[in-house]
Order: sequence, then C-alpha cells, then structure tokens
Amino acid sequence: MFREDFVWGVATSGYQVEGHTPDDGSGVCMWDVFCDEGRVPQNANTRLTVDEMHRYPQDFELMRLMGVKNYRFSLNWSRILPEGTGRVNEKGIQFYREMISCMLDNGITPYITLYHWELPEALNLRGGWMNREIVEWFGEYAKVVAENLSDLCDHFITLNEPQCSTMLGYSLGEHAPGLKVNRKETFIVAHNLLMAHGQAVINLRKYSCRPVQIGFSPTCGVAIPATDTPEDIEAAREVYFGFYGSDERWAWNVSWFVDPVIFGRYPEEGLKKFKDYLPEFKEEDMKLINQPLDFLGQNIYNGYPVHRAEDGSIEFPEMEWGYSHNDCDWPTNSESLYWGAKFTAQRYPIPLYITENGIATHDRVSADGRVHDADRIAFLDDYIGVLQQVADEGADIRGYFLWTFLDNFEWAEGYRKRFGTIYVDFQTQQRIAKDSAYWYKEVMETNGANLSVNSHPSGLIFIKPSFSHTIWGGSTLRDEFGYDEPGDDIGECWGISAHPQGDDEVLNGFYEGIRLSELWDKKKEIFGNAEGDRFPLLTKIISAKEDLSIQVHPNDEYAGIHENGSLGKMECWYILDAEPGSKLVVGHNAKTKEELADMIDNGRWNDLIRHVDIKPGDFIQIDPGTVHAICGGVTLLETQQSSDITYRLYDYDRLSNGKPRPLHLSQSKDVIMVPSPEASSMVVHDDSDEDIIRLIRCRYYEVYRIRCNGDLKAEFDRPFMLMSVVEGSGVIDSHPVKKGDHFIVPAGYGKIGMLGDMKIIASCLPGED
Repeated sequence: MFREDFVWGVATSGYQVEGHTPDDGSGVCMWDVFCDEGRVPQNANTRLTVDEMHRYPQDFELMRLMGVKNYRFSLNWSRILPEGTGRVNEKGIQFYREMISCMLDNGITPYITLYHWELPEALNLRGGWMNREIVEWFGEYAKVVAENLSDLCDHFITLNEPQCSTMLGYSLGEHAPGLKVNRKETFIVAHNLLMAHGQAVINLRKYSCRPVQIGFSPTCGVAIPATDTPEDIEAAREVYFGFYGSDERWAWNVSWFVDPVIFGRYPEEGLKKFKDYLPEFKEEDMKLINQPLDFLGQNIYNGYPVHRAEDGSIEFPEMEWGYSHNDCDWPTNSESLYWGAKFTAQRYPIPLYITENGIATHDRVSADGRVHDADRIAFLDDYIGVLQQVADEGADIRGYFLWTFLDNFEWAEGYRKRFGTIYVDFQTQQRIAKDSAYWYKEVMETNGANLSVNSHPSGLIFIKPSFSHTIWGGSTLRDEFGYDEPGDDIGECWGISAHPQGDDEVLNGFYEGIRLSELWDKKKEIFGNAEGDRFPLLTKIISAKEDLSIQVHPNDEYAGIHENGSLGKMECWYILDAEPGSKLVVGHNAKTKEELADMIDNGRWNDLIRHVDIKPGDFIQIDPGTVHAICGGVTLLETQQSSDITYRLYDYDRLSNGKPRPLHLSQSKDVIMVPSPEASSMVVHDDSDEDIIRLIRCRYYEVYRIRCNGDLKAEFDRPFMLMSVVEGSGVIDSHPVKKGDHFIVPAGYGKIGMLGDMKIIASCLPGED
C-alpha cells in the first residue's frame, strides 16, 4: 500500500484551461500567436477553452466533491507580466490569489508550476529560450510569484517538460514558437531552460514569505526491458539514461535534463556524442543549475521495449501486433510507469512525485447521460497499481497527479483529445463527471486499496495447462483437444494444477504469467480465503493409448507419515470418450489381507483385479485404497486432491528406457482396502437431462456436470470453482471458449453467463447445501 501521507491529486496547465477576457490585463502568449497562425487543427484557440477564469468556483467545488485534495496547475507568465518583465499585471495577481483562496476554501492544496510552456510573446520576439537573458527574465518572474503568492502556496515546480520545450518548440516546430533551429541552438535552448530553473529556485526561496517545497518536472518515454532477465533490465536502464535516439530528437532524454539539476554536471556520454554542437558550459552555469531541490517530478505516459542481444548490442523489438494504444496513438503499457519510476528513483536520491500520468480516450456521452470511460479506469488501475509495486519495493514515491481533471485544449491537437476525468462540452461548457472520476475518488479516499493490485479481480482466470509424457500416452490430447504439445506420448493434461510437478500459469488478466501456486499463496481472497498450505485440487484430462499400470493411492494419514507430509490422493473420473468394449480396473477380488498378499506375491493379477465396463458419461469415484487402472482407448477428466503419490502394483512387465518401472508392493499391501466395495457402488452413469447436476460430494471436493445448449445462467455458492470445457464450444461471460479450455471462477464472481453448445466439468471444495 502507499504511504499514509501519499499525495493524490490532479494536474493541468493554466493556458489549457483558463481562457481570456478582453480586460484581464494579460499580455500575448506565444501560443496565442501559434493558434492565430492556424497551426492548430480546426483553427482552435484558447480564448474560451473551458473558461476556468470564470468557472473556477464551481470547478473547485466539483473537485472537492470528487475527492481531490491536491491540484497541480501552472500560472500564465504573460498574465502576470504582460511583457515578460517589468510591469506587473495586478489583475492577474488578483485573479490567481482569488483562485488559490477558493482552492484552499475547498480543502485543496495548490502545487504551482511556474512554466508550462506559456512564454510571453514579447520575450519570444527577443529570442525566447535561445536568448541567455531569459535566465534573468524567468528569475524575475519567479520573484514576483514568490512575493505575491507564497503566503497562499508553499509547493512550487519550476519547469514542466523542458524536453518538449526544446524538441517540439525549437527542433521539430510542432509546438509554439514553431521553430526548427539548428542542432547547436537546441542545446542553447536546453541549457538556458536549466539555468532559468536554477535561478527560479534561488528566487523562490529568497523572496517567499515562508519556507517552500520546490521541484522540477521533466518527462521522457521509458525504456522497458523486453524480458525480466538481468541483461534486458540493464539494457533498458542504459537506454533510458543514454542517448540512443536520433540526433533530431536528442532532447527526448532524461539524463541531459536531470543530471545537471541533481548532480551538477551533464552526462559524459552526451558530452562526447554531441561535442560538435555544444555551447560553452561555464562553471558558474552548472552551479546555478545545481540548486538543492525538495523533490523531483516525472511525467510518464508510455514506453518501448529494449533487448540486449547476444553480442551485447542494444535492440529495439517491434511492439507486438495489436498492442494497446490511446487516442493519441501512444502505446499504453503500465510497465513504463513501473520501470520509469524505478530507474529514476534508483538514479536520483530525492523524493519522487509522478507529476503527470493519464490517457486520452474516445469519450462520448451515452444515452443515459453519463460518460462510461472504462478504458481510462483500466489504464489508471494498471499504471497506479505498478506504481504501488515500485513503492513497495522501496522507492521513495511521495505522490501522484493524474492528468487531468477537465477535458481541455490539448496543445497542437486542439480539442480533439480528451484526457480529463470530467467531460466538457466545449460548446455549452457543461461538465459531466466520467465514471473514472468516481473511480479515482475511491482510489484517493482509500489510498489505493481499491486497486486491482490490492483486491482480487472478479474476472474469470484462464489457465495454461502443463503436460505429462508417459509410456502409455498418445496423440489424442493434441489431435482431439487442440493442445499445442509435441510428441506421440502425451498422457496427461494438467488443466488446473499448482502441484510442483505441474504448476500451471495464469493466461490472462492482471495475474497473467503468475504460477497458480503463487496465486494461492499471495492472493487467498481469490479463493474465498480457503484454508490450506497448498492449492487443494488438481484437474487433469487423461488419454490412454495403452493400459496404465495397476495402482493404488494412500489416504492423507498414511501419506503424511510415509511420504514426507504429502497429501494422500482421492480422485474421481468422468469418462469423456471410450472405444467400444472399453473397461477400467476398479477394485479387486481378494476377501482378506492374506489372500491379497498371496495374489500379489504370486502375480495372480487376473484373479486379483476387477474390470468394469464403461462408456462416455460414466462417473467413477476412486477412494484411497482402491485398486484401479485406466485402460487403453479411454479419455477422461480426473478431479483429485493435489497429490501425485501413486503406488504401482503391476505394470505388465513393460520397459521404460530399457528398464522396468519400479513397483511399490509393500506400500500397496499397506493401503489397499480389503474387501473392496462393489463396483456398482462406485460407478454412476450421467443420463440426466438437467443442465447442471452434482456428480459427487465427498470430503475433499464436489464435482458438477454442466450442459449448455443455448443460453444458461449458473451460480455456485462456493469459495471458487474450477471449470474445464470437455465438449463443444461457446462464450462464457464474453470469453469465447472451446473444448480443452480450463479456468477458475474466483470468489464472489456471481452468476456465470454461458452461450453455446458445450459440456463443462466443474469442481470445488465441499460446502454447505
């Protein structure tokens, strides 16, 4: 869980939400000119945007109702200093004082960003960030802010995403001021930004009326290890802080912008790579940049995979087909926040805030008048969940600011991208709280307790089975069930198993890739907090090309004493397919222990064993101590205790790898029940027309047969259910399923909706009727 004083909030920038009025005294911002030049889609501008200038009292009340207690926002430099320096616009100061006071009245703590790209046009005309004088201009701006607002706010961020200011504004020309300068000039821009940051820190501390907390919010795409190998992890770290991008996009980099701020020096790799483009970096410049900070912000949205090749080189694998992406066509991969936060916290010894993270989605008002942004909720649940994981692993993560509260002007995209948790009709200015606003409210109120990482997901958990190759196996499990398993000796599919000899993986959802044994150990709530030090059941599909050995299983008491504390083994079989005339060995004919020993010692197997005729649909319970064997030509589903303790009586003198398989005659004599129950008491035929029937309820399990022909709803009042599709295909609660699929229905799931033509064998721990 996150620390008790974790800071939850939302973030935005002044220019994106405030709007303008003719008499507000503001100067022209370089983005005003960029918009007026028609460089934004649909000729969009911010004369109104979401009209925060006039609607902030209602919006802050809405923030309060939505549980927001911390608001990161930026000031518009040109609203405070219309020409960038000199004359202070008192109307602008009064506007921000009233706005911040309204925040405080609503219990919202302000976090002010000095610069979120709102450069006064007057300064842009004087060279903007290419002019070294901007260091003093920005320092003067910081002084005015400190003198006028520090009594109301004690948390400040100097710059937002200097990488974007450098690359998008001056290299690619995609953002204001829309320039494409030469490479050397972009390094001047970056250096001036960092010096301005340092001067702002000095002036904020010097002119504030009380101690203040100051940070800095860079950004970058995150290098994600393609696998969890140490080699790929180190490769990703190397790329994240290195210089592997194109020269044109060199500024999309972490260390060039953060190392000087934290360590007082530019990274050596960058100095060497770009030596032909670099201006002179004076010692006093570096001292100015390297001002003590209270925290580091990081804006993280997405990332890309990195792999270390066998020759030691770095490779950038293609994203997998159909990868998830947002409305900006950015990939959505929560691993980016995990590794971005982890790498950053490991490199920079300073408290870390995620100062931006969010997603643009295709939001629309539904017929019920609401905005159901499930994609945003899923995104945030994944991303914030991995952030908690980083914090749990020891990173000093202090806060998280969601981008953003209101839909607004999205820079060069105009009004085409919606990042907000509050929907805004840009024509009427109506606000509608999206589903994500209510969800994030609960996240903040519970300190993240409602995240999937802290609570079990209610979805079906599909299992990737493991396989056993045997002397008696064949190819039926591949040919008839479609399992992609090589070989012609496939005997068993361990469909749902946490046994050490076949510990299956989760195939889907939040727990994808986790072993079932780990899920049982760490997420008992999925299983209704069922007791036990190991997963209690095991579901197999067994297909015998040849006869299995004649065998018997011990009970718990015997196994616990003689098999190192193992469980015994009770099992049952549901016959899925059987060739005409097929039989099973079930029970024996000995009347006494002495007769049993004589038959075993003298190899009188025909006298000993008892065959029973079987056909598809038969169900057989095999209690511990029951002599049994599956014969060739039979395919069945076995439900059993999670144990693999088997005592072999007779193996037809077969050889495996040139040697006979070991027998366990002494143990068998100990555990075989004498006399054996009549076979008729152990074999039941499923000839019921009911959709759901219970085949057995015993000490260790219940087993059900479910038949769906069309549309079926089922609900089981049990901690969890194991289900295997053994015939046909269909859809179960939106998931297409087919013969051979195995899944777990978690605790509290409720009704299961089924469509199609299929048969399912389900099992669970025994419960009260």
